Amino acid sequence: MKSRPYHHGDLPAELLARAEQTLRERGSGALSLRELARDIGVSPAAPSRHFKTKQALLDALALTGFQRLAAVISAAQEDVGESFAERLGAAARAYVGFAVTNAALLDLMFSAKHSPEASEALGTTAHLWSEQLLELIRDGQRRGEVRQGELDRVALPIFAALHGYAGLTVSGLLPPEITEPGLDDVIASVLRGCQPE
Repeated sequence: MKSRPYHHGDLPAELLARAEQTLRERGSGALSLRELARDIGVSPAAPSRHFKTKQALLDALALTGFQRLAAVISAAQEDVGESFAERLGAAARAYVGFAVTNAALLDLMFSAKHSPEASEALGTTAHLWSEQLLELIRDGQRRGEVRQGELDRVALPIFAALHGYAGLTVSGLLPPEITEPGLDDVIASVLRGCQPE
């Protein structure tokens, strides 16, 4: 019987990439550290050097997902104008695009961050993307482009609309021909709700 090598170039990154692929194709219930080790071609014990349990792997996957989401939203802000409408539109499209492309990962991200076993790092990272949007709203308030009021109350309809629209899109409830114009309508509605009184 041929033994599999224990060492691997960047085993944690490879495990996360394979885990995300499995998550996308078969769901989190199909994830197994032993199966991932076999697929990658390392010994069954090798993954435990980096992820002690399947839950640790899922938490790491959620953490990297939140980092990627924050990076996508940040990148979307680079080539837009300074107005709140332009910046919110870009952030909304980035969020919905990420959610649609990474539906299974997004589900994992939002469920993992509420787990009692979630690491402090995951808890902190989970708020990066929402802090970006909150800062965008704060800036809009300072500039007089967004109605005044308690930040969380101004932000809630925005978060609910974007997350809800992403959910409708991912579930297939929206016909493909209205997906893009539908997002335009959601963004327009959110902007109307944010207008100064």
